[in-house]
Amino acid sequence: MSFGSGRVWMNGRLVDWKDATIHVASHVVHYGTGVFEGARCYQTPKGSACFRLDAHVARLLDSGKIYRMESPMDQGAWETAILETIRANSLKACYIRPLMYRGYSQLGVNPLPCPIDTAVLVWEWGAYLGDDATEKGVDVCVSSWNRAAPNTFPAAAKSTANYANSTLIKMQAVLDGYAEGIALDTLGYVSEGSGQNLFIVRRNVVYTPPVHSSILGGITRDSIITIARGLGYDVREEVLPRELLYLADEAFFCGTAVEVTPIRSIDKVAIGSGRRPVTEAIRQTFFDIINGELPDTHGWLTFVYPDEAHLRERSAEAARAR
Repeated sequence: MSFGSGRVWMNGRLVDWKDATIHVASHVVHYGTGVFEGARCYQTPKGSACFRLDAHVARLLDSGKIYRMESPMDQGAWETAILETIRANSLKACYIRPLMYRGYSQLGVNPLPCPIDTAVLVWEWGAYLGDDATEKGVDVCVSSWNRAAPNTFPAAAKSTANYANSTLIKMQAVLDGYAEGIALDTLGYVSEGSGQNLFIVRRNVVYTPPVHSSILGGITRDSIITIARGLGYDVREEVLPRELLYLADEAFFCGTAVEVTPIRSIDKVAIGSGRRPVTEAIRQTFFDIINGELPDTHGWLTFVYPDEAHLRERSAEAARAR
């Protein structure tokens, strides 16, 4: 199923993609009053599974709380709606976009009189930065656009308004010939990519900016920290000066869309020797968990079609018994 087809979940019912519309006077159109999530469903040997669905829904609700948007649905209802939408589109693997936004009532900066509407979109989506990005790495730049200062926009909320900043970072990078941009915070320290968290490796230590560097606390970022520490690496959440980017032995982005993508150069400075043993070990473990090559000891996978998962598990047990 390509983007722009299939069924969309809106306010409690499934509608055709072409009918999933909102009024032009909806508050979110004019003032960016929406919060959203990005999650993935993977096709695993045990069946289709959403990666850390519970954490994504919890962050959606947290984002809404920050913006005083009381969700009309609780955690369980959101998870059910997402799974129902995937099943309605008969997808085995997909990108998932839950959305909560201020709808149509009246216009004016005050959003409180406007209703809170909900939606879930799903579609097939491959490698975010290109099919060869994982093997070759990507060329990126440090953006002239900074992340918002603390107490301006809440970085902890995955808000549609925050992503106006992301589009400026992304457009500048693409028009200058780069795959992505890295934003600094207002003090000039490393923050994150336009829509990804950032890690660097130096002398076998893994570093990532802390949440107070105006980053979104990424769910994939949290997973990577867990995986890296499980592999025995020293992981440090520290304020990073810009120049440390150029001295890194390895660097990589992580996020739901980008997954784990190595960085080849920053501002045309080659990163390390081109070898990426730490990045590759982390990336391989990440996908081994998703693909069932390693046990899901963290409970990160939620199966979309439980009967399918159960039958495959029984088949695997029978094969082992033989």
